[in-house]
Amino acid sequence: MAILAWAWLAVLTGPAPACAGAVADARWQAFAQDSTRQIDHSLWQHFLQRYLKIGADGAHLVAYGAVSAEDRTSLDRYLAALGAVDLAGYARPEQLAFWMNLYNARLVRLVLEHYPVGSIQEIHVPPDQAAWDQASVQVAGVRLSLADIQERILSALWHDTRIYYGLSCAAVDCPSLPPEPFTGARVERQLNQAAMAYVNDPRCVAIEADGLRISSLYRWHQDEFGGSDLGIIQHILAFAEPHLAMQLQSYDRISRDGFDWRLNDAAP
Repeated sequence: MAILAWAWLAVLTGPAPACAGAVADARWQAFAQDSTRQIDHSLWQHFLQRYLKIGADGAHLVAYGAVSAEDRTSLDRYLAALGAVDLAGYARPEQLAFWMNLYNARLVRLVLEHYPVGSIQEIHVPPDQAAWDQASVQVAGVRLSLADIQERILSALWHDTRIYYGLSCAAVDCPSLPPEPFTGARVERQLNQAAMAYVNDPRCVAIEADGLRISSLYRWHQDEFGGSDLGIIQHILAFAEPHLAMQLQSYDRISRDGFDWRLNDAAP
């Protein structure tokens, strides 16, 4: 029962720190600790309410093909508004919500620019840059890629593995796109909910005939998720519901991992 005890300790004390593998971008370190200012995410809320669909298996899908020209323009206005925000005047939770929403909204817009497409992995621009590496968003005059936001800002400044559960990668096996924008007041609860939703989904963890299968997400970021099979299992236990947690007691190694990169498209 040692692993289960560790899991409950993790729930009580917070997520395990992520490894600072990426160098933090110092331009985004300033914040106003006592600020109560809030960033408007209503345009993103409108988009999610209209185009986020729940699949038969509970996964969150996006009706990319149904997005109107008007709503594409609204999404562009939202991204432009975020790009003009002076983040130094906001508290850390509000900044965290800002970066999470910016990442997800820009990723959706990127898919729309290339739709129809079968997978986000098919999106490249010269000279053969992947979607994550394109400097496709601007904040306060600084050009950033999705990889910059994930690695050099979110992961490097917050050191919180729950962040991965709140970021969509537009694929079937990604953590689901959250149904509402992150906000500074709710971001802690929202990240916990996102972590629990993914961990307890068979897309993430499954007990199969040949052993324990996990999402490849944990292999890609293994150093941040404990550095070993056992470390990954311990992390998962922190968010596992009782039935899954009891099943995991029998495992100290992972048999295999996998990931379905098909687009999270709600097209019929």
